[in-house]
Amino acid sequence: MPVVGGGEVEYANLDYAASAPCLAAVAEHVARVLPYSASVHRGAGFASQVCTSLYEGARQEVARFVGAREDDLVVFTRNTTDAVNLLARALPAGAGGVVLFDLEHHANLLPWQGGGRRGSGDVRYVPTGPTRAASLDALAAELRAAPVALLAVTGASNVTGEAPPLARLARMAHDAGARIFVDAAQLAPHRRIDMAALGVDYLAFSGHKLYAPFGAGVLVGAADWLDAAAPYLAGGGAVREVSTTGVDWATGPARHEAGTPNLAGATAIAAACRTLAALPPGAWERHEAALRDRLLRGLAALDAVTVHRIWPGDAGEGDSEPVGVVTFSLTGHDPALVSAYLSAEHGIGVRAGRFCAHPLLARLGAPGGALRASVGVGTTAGHIDRLIDALASYLRGGAGWEYVQRDGQWQPTRDDRHPPAWVQQFAATASLAPTPSPCGT
Repeated sequence: MPVVGGGEVEYANLDYAASAPCLAAVAEHVARVLPYSASVHRGAGFASQVCTSLYEGARQEVARFVGAREDDLVVFTRNTTDAVNLLARALPAGAGGVVLFDLEHHANLLPWQGGGRRGSGDVRYVPTGPTRAASLDALAAELRAAPVALLAVTGASNVTGEAPPLARLARMAHDAGARIFVDAAQLAPHRRIDMAALGVDYLAFSGHKLYAPFGAGVLVGAADWLDAAAPYLAGGGAVREVSTTGVDWATGPARHEAGTPNLAGATAIAAACRTLAALPPGAWERHEAALRDRLLRGLAALDAVTVHRIWPGDAGEGDSEPVGVVTFSLTGHDPALVSAYLSAEHGIGVRAGRFCAHPLLARLGAPGGALRASVGVGTTAGHIDRLIDALASYLRGGAGWEYVQRDGQWQPTRDDRHPPAWVQQFAATASLAPTPSPCGT
């Protein structure tokens, strides 16, 4: 990775929570699939039959990976956000309200506020308490207050990595006559999930956070709501019979997958699921737990650093142990400038901003944003140590390069880093300048 002033360093990717790099096994699998590119479900040729088999097989692989029940549907979507919007449209009219904690990512917040939602009923927010116990007590009271159709929760915070006790939340929802949906965008890439054992009714995640390429996600869950809902998209593949006077819509996953499906995306997710599932039991979780602990110890040793937590002092246990995501602030320092410094001078990638979780950042006392470091299967202890050393150097003497703001983003004044020639041929610009975040940082 090039750094300002010349030279290259190994890239320390500490931004897995945004998008994880594609696993080599996944890239190899997709490369094997591409020569067979043909229509899925719509061709009699051999290549079409191969593609159809791969696409339907991908559903089975995803279902095994998340511990789905035998009759659960696996619907392929564009990403987690798309999956939540689909479920929001499938919420039965008159079934009751939707209950959320106020710490949710925008993907599990905005769809329930009316963005495309077809069901009736209210959306009610539970203020997150200072402890998990206080938060659960507040939730229990809200579930008793009025009819509830769905409890929608994050599986792990994309800001702090903290996780709620999903099995307990599922029991609470079911006792109130409701179902539970889990936004597993940050949980699935860090920990094994068993929907059946946890009692989770619906779950969604994105391929690009699970070491697969961009452009595909999944919604997994009970068939009845999905089969009764209007098709997410109207078009070919979602129907059994069409006339000029009416339509007989399909049931099952096809009902919500109109058009030619993203075979490469679906089979890439399946390959990622298979690769991660083959890891030795516990190795994945132990690796990330050790890295998170190393990161927290390093940050604690630095002056003027605040680590943000939803429930300070509560480490969680079992299915509520935190995943490898840590957000922190340097007192008196612009997080966007610090992240630009880390990238330009040290080849370290972190995220700066509000992480598409504005209400939570405001609650944590960082309404203007913070820094986030997140780890994955490719992260090493050396990457963590480089981050801590770079932060210590910054706190001692500031950046070693001059930076200016352009279009609201910090950039080196003389950025002599250049993307590879082939990137310049395809990219809209050869500049390495960051672009404003589409979710308001």
